[in-house]
Amino acid sequence: MNLISDELRAQLLANGRQSLVDEGFDPPPIVKLFTPDAGATWLLTEIDPDDDDHSFGLCDLGLGFPELGYVSLAELATVGGRLGLPVERDLHFKSDKPISAYAREARMSGRIVA
Repeated sequence: MNLISDELRAQLLANGRQSLVDEGFDPPPIVKLFTPDAGATWLLTEIDPDDDDHSFGLCDLGLGFPELGYVSLAELATVGGRLGLPVERDLHFKSDKPISAYAREARMSGRIVA
């Protein structure tokens, strides 16, 4: 399965370009990725237009310390959980708030709540 469709990639790249010119840019996540067998979750808001392997968002490795940061899409494609299952995209995810709200909730609960 392609983790990020061409349409979603275009949205992520557009957000990446917008974040370069708008310091207060706080978009909602475009994509939710997760490991079905390891408890890790990523809510991605943008892709760096100068390096399309780097995506920014809220990252939670399932250890109780979710944080905003960059993640390599190539590395995500190689991640597997305890049973060896690959990272998947939540096909039904619809964001309803900006990434800062997800980050605030995640810091309070110790995990991404989406």
